[in-house]
Parts: sequence; structure tokens; C-alpha cells
Amino acid sequence: MPNNTGAMMQDTRMNQAEDPARATRLAREGGRFVIPAALIAARFGLVPSMVPELMRAGQITSKTEMGTEADAGRWRLTLYHGDQVLRLTVDEDGVILHQARFAAPRRGLSPK
Repeated sequence: MPNNTGAMMQDTRMNQAEDPARATRLAREGGRFVIPAALIAARFGLVPSMVPELMRAGQITSKTEMGTEADAGRWRLTLYHGDQVLRLTVDEDGVILHQARFAAPRRGLSPK
């Protein structure tokens, strides 16, 4: 899957009608998927208000890949925090089709 436009983190204000930590669909703004800070925080065991600061500090980073051929119309949104990875697979409407969290070596570091 080649790189595409990135994912954006949504601010920490919660919509009273929906709990962002339980989101099943991501909004899109300007061609980018908006991932609620509450969803990121819940998956990484953080407080939602910490997410923007950690992203600004480069302690939470992301990568977005657009599917091709058999995966056309799907995107893989990958977020990294420490040695943890959160991967969301979404369709073109932002519906979360699959999500997984797993441990992985820190980016930029060689495994020992």
C-alpha cells in the first residue's frame, strides 16, 4: 500500500451524542481521516487530553496508506506510541473495518 495523505487527530471535545472512544466510523476533512483523540487514548491507555501534546512532541506518530488493486477503496491508518502500534483499516466512507493493537519495536530503532 503506497503512502497517501495523513490521518489527523481530532480535538478532545466529545460529541455528546457519541463516545469517540467507541467510534465505528471516522470523519474526513480535506481528504484526511480524523481520528478522535478519545479513540487513540483508549487504545494506548492514555488520557484523551494527553494525545495532542504527545503528537506535537512526536511521541505519537502516524502513517496512512491507500490500498491498491484488491485493496482499492481501503486505507490503513497506523499510529505508533512507544513500542505499541494501533492499526485501523477503513473504507472510503471512513467505516472502521478492522482494528488491531500490537507491540512492535520503536520506529527508527534496530531490534537487538
